[in-house]
Amino acid sequence: MSAQYPIVAITGSSGAGTTTAMSSFQHIFRREGIKAQVLEGDSMHRFNRMEMRAELKKRTESGNNNFSHFGPEANLLKELEEIFQRFAQTGKGKVRKYIHDAAEGSEFHQEPGTFTPWNDMRADADLLFYEGLHGGYVGPDADVARHVDLLVGVVPIINLEWIQKLHRDKRTRGYSQEAVVDTILRRMPDYINHICPQFSRSHVNFQRVPTVDTSNPFIANDIPSPDESMVVIRFANPKGIDFPYLLSMLHNSMMTRPNTLVIPGGKIGLAMQLIFTPMILRLMDRKRRA
Repeated sequence: MSAQYPIVAITGSSGAGTTTAMSSFQHIFRREGIKAQVLEGDSMHRFNRMEMRAELKKRTESGNNNFSHFGPEANLLKELEEIFQRFAQTGKGKVRKYIHDAAEGSEFHQEPGTFTPWNDMRADADLLFYEGLHGGYVGPDADVARHVDLLVGVVPIINLEWIQKLHRDKRTRGYSQEAVVDTILRRMPDYINHICPQFSRSHVNFQRVPTVDTSNPFIANDIPSPDESMVVIRFANPKGIDFPYLLSMLHNSMMTRPNTLVIPGGKIGLAMQLIFTPMILRLMDRKRRA
């Protein structure tokens, strides 16, 4: 952790809602005039898209049926810790970008599924902002979480996460139902061992819970909408959280435990801005005093 060069990290799997969280933080940064250096979690994968396919094939043929992006072997987690540590100490470091699709490929003049070269971070960054799978990772190879000043977990209940993955991969990537289910099963050990523990280290967790039947996620015709969901917000340390203010601003919300707020699903973006604006401003005040 660093007073002068703070680090904010959102951790959660793709489709979990991390994009909503990232958008909320971007609104805060723009409104408050905060210059953030963004580090995408996908940029810390060990293999590009073609290399990952080859590595997955090799691992499967050798009897390893659980190799996935959720696990440490497929990611540069020691390097991620080193990037966090260097930024916390100096405000400097290197970043790169993973090219997700043809639109990004056209912008960067590269093929989708590849990485851009490593480049220097912006010299005027007030903070480092990470969004990806491993912002709260702790393991024998790396301790990423110890460098993070504000760690946010974003995770739907598991049935909803499966529904979102099934719909996204089938509709936008053209995968078959069987292929998506195989991926879910393959990465489950890494999800249990390396993703779930991060949500016990986060300062604030957002968990979306559908209010419609998702008992069998593999036959769901639609992804439950925000209006068909509630969001459980858990604060690791509720001291200093103005719950009466949040309850008054987030209509139809309630508290279920002294550190837990439940809000309508459609209010998640507003809730994030209400909760994190004062937290970010405190980090900036600490930075000015350092």
